[in-house]
Amino acid sequence: MSIMNVEVMQEVSRQIEATMPWIHGITSRKQYDELIELMDSLVEDYDANQTLIDLMFPVIEQYESKGEEFQAFNAHIDSINPAVSMLRLIIDQNGLTQSDLKAEIGGKSSVSMILSGQRSMTLQHIRALSARFNIPTYMFV
Repeated sequence: MSIMNVEVMQEVSRQIEATMPWIHGITSRKQYDELIELMDSLVEDYDANQTLIDLMFPVIEQYESKGEEFQAFNAHIDSINPAVSMLRLIIDQNGLTQSDLKAEIGGKSSVSMILSGQRSMTLQHIRALSARFNIPTYMFV
């Protein structure tokens, strides 16, 4: 007996296509909304639903990356500096003020200039923040 029983795989493939018509791509906003709702419920028990989640995720991701309704959002996300985003997240999640980052970045004005995009974070800033908040340096890139 072969490890790859083609007839069985073909039958399973037909069943998958009949049960999951979205498997080759989302065709409408309604279908997308239904999949998002289903995904939300599936992730509550990720281990039990991992295979289905693994099938759904790339289909949803492809729709979100190519769908016209997501283009403005995707362009905005692509324009965001990851170092600034991570810095904002650190400030927000830790309830910090700009002055609280003096040891890692410098004075309040330096932090303000980085947050406004007038200045870039240096490797020294990234390393200091990474060490203080136990965040991998690649999260800033």
